[in-house]
Amino acid sequence: MTIYTFEGKTPKVGEGTYISKSAEIIGDVTIGKNCFIGPGAKIKGDYGTIVIGDENSIQENCVLHARPGEVCRIGNRTTIGHGAIIHTCTVKDSAVIGMGAIVSDFAEIGVWGVVGEGCVVKNNQQIPGENIAVGIPAKIIGTVNEDYKTQWNKYKDIYVGLAKRYRDSLKSAE
Repeated sequence: MTIYTFEGKTPKVGEGTYISKSAEIIGDVTIGKNCFIGPGAKIKGDYGTIVIGDENSIQENCVLHARPGEVCRIGNRTTIGHGAIIHTCTVKDSAVIGMGAIVSDFAEIGVWGVVGEGCVVKNNQQIPGENIAVGIPAKIIGTVNEDYKTQWNKYKDIYVGLAKRYRDSLKSAE
């Protein structure tokens, strides 16, 4: 992993978090406990701040960034799918952001909000909790039910476990 101090700000990483060697974490970034940060992820707190809670999956080639003086905030147990771009927004607990999705400045994804693959959530757009949004621009098409939550909690647990497996496997290979 590559962790850079930028202008006196060094990323803080919680216990049990796995960060791939090819990920880059820069500057004013806080990452919680037991997170999985996949290969190629770029989390840049160069002129804004990034705050990531516990037990998150930030998958391969995701980009997280914030505008100058602003905060990009990720809650707990979120899934940020492969190649997603998350910029100066708020993604609340248990949300699922699909592969290749874009969540733009000052948008907010509510608790258990779902943003489908390739979806674009526009500046200042709100996706209320337990709603499913797809398309360009994002449009709400349904709600999250209990079966969905049960299924996705299993996936979220898999990534928490995967973070531990990667940490343990890579230690034994050194």
